[in-house]
Amino acid sequence: MARTYNRNSSTSSRARPRRVRRPLGIAVALLLLAGGGYAAFGLVGGDGNEEDAEVAAAREPLTAFLAAWAKHDARTAAGYTDTPDGAASLLTSVLTNLKPSRTTIDDGEGRRQGEGKARFPFSVTMQIPGAGAVTWRSHAQVSETSGTWKVEFTSPMIHPELSSGQTLALKSAGSRAQVLDAEGDPLRAESLVGTVDPVSGKGASGLEARYDDVLSGGRKASRSLVVADRQSGRAVKDLAETAAAEARPVHTTIDPRVQKAAADALTGADVHAAVVAIDPRNGHVLAAANRPGGFNRALEGRYPPGSVFKVVTAAALLKGGMTAGTPAPCPKFARVDGQRFENQKQFELPAGSTFADAFTQSCNTYFVDVRDRLSDTDLRDTAQAFGIGGKWDVGTTTYDGSVPVTTSDNDKAAATIGQARVQASPLVMASVAATVKSGTFKQPVLVPDAVKERYRAPSELDAGVARELRELMRATVTSGSAHALKNLSGQPHAKTGTAEFGSGTPPRTHAWMIGFQGDSDLAWAVLLEDGGSGGADAGPVAQRFLSNLAR
Repeated sequence: MARTYNRNSSTSSRARPRRVRRPLGIAVALLLLAGGGYAAFGLVGGDGNEEDAEVAAAREPLTAFLAAWAKHDARTAAGYTDTPDGAASLLTSVLTNLKPSRTTIDDGEGRRQGEGKARFPFSVTMQIPGAGAVTWRSHAQVSETSGTWKVEFTSPMIHPELSSGQTLALKSAGSRAQVLDAEGDPLRAESLVGTVDPVSGKGASGLEARYDDVLSGGRKASRSLVVADRQSGRAVKDLAETAAAEARPVHTTIDPRVQKAAADALTGADVHAAVVAIDPRNGHVLAAANRPGGFNRALEGRYPPGSVFKVVTAAALLKGGMTAGTPAPCPKFARVDGQRFENQKQFELPAGSTFADAFTQSCNTYFVDVRDRLSDTDLRDTAQAFGIGGKWDVGTTTYDGSVPVTTSDNDKAAATIGQARVQASPLVMASVAATVKSGTFKQPVLVPDAVKERYRAPSELDAGVARELRELMRATVTSGSAHALKNLSGQPHAKTGTAEFGSGTPPRTHAWMIGFQGDSDLAWAVLLEDGGSGGADAGPVAQRFLSNLAR
């Protein structure tokens, strides 16, 4: 005979079931679904024999007690015991302390313990936020007094390690280590560091998620089960099975001074924005600031770089024989197979302008019109000398850029000015500036201890080309579109960029500026999503960043 109970079922503690017989291996189960928890109980012994009538009668209040416990109903469960107040108090304490999201209780074969007494084993499994699945085995004594069967309440019945005056509780499974900056202090950069789930205690995003095992010491949970004194709340016995390894901090290359300068430069920005800074000598990431937090656009964002990519295009043209003094016509428009390209606000340069003028004033039409001096692979190959498109091992998730081989005249024309299928992250473009500064690509690094093998560029930037690029980027500040930095100390070198995206008319634009300091080891990139113009909008952010560092 089988009985199935649900939350609307009732169980009489006085009813005495008749003797029952069942085939071997047939389980009689009670399933109670409520509040996210359920319990499964066998109603008869597991040996295939008929269950003693007294054991069957004793099982009924136990079944009801365990079912109510599984539903987290301490007061109802306590009503089936011989000490309702004491049982309700302890069960309430346990459920309040542990806050299980789900409780499953299975009972086993009952045995008579003498006249009017029966003993039943059972196991409890609780799903506890921050601790996972916690299981223990116990037993209950059920006795008959004046014709009524009651569960004998004792503290060890709830958990075998409990004594009178004690309860179950949770404690921290150990201190979580921190993500540190280059000076060994806790890193203050929320998008970058990421978050820890407040319930599970596990890293949920950013470096906290990537290095969860290191920071947590390999713990499976952030909290563990303990026996605690009910009066003081002090833990008196650990019930965890194994000790966790020691948690270790994660060391980054972030310079707190540079990080703060970058973050402060974005204060008040009304668009999504990022500032990245790196050390050209070794690629160390000194700052990665995002506004707002959440997505780490500084390292992972994918954007058309627009005219800041002209640094790469200029490198390809200079390698092909162009010089700063090469004549460079710059009309308002350039047309390629029916497609019109134009300069920002349709400016044009006067007759006699040179390649240096076209670069420093960021003339789109000139770069488009000299596309024939580049093969379909030249931009891809030159970008490789800057590390773009490689697989970088930085110590965190990054987007490392893409410059495909061009497939048409229009594709090549757009690629020369950082549009079409060319994409980069702020980190990539900061690295472009760093490569110009040092003359050699050094793969960016954020967590040195985690880097197994740095990416090496398959080709190197020609030393003469690097020297000419440095002169062009300095002139962009002193007499070109990066004039927002003109009065700053530190000999800033820069390139502006305004990158079109979307299909709107007129197109929406991202604002870029990249650069490096001539008198210090600092390269950087500024991006404003949907932020307007490189010179007019990204320029002031770069100016604030560099000014902050100079204080």
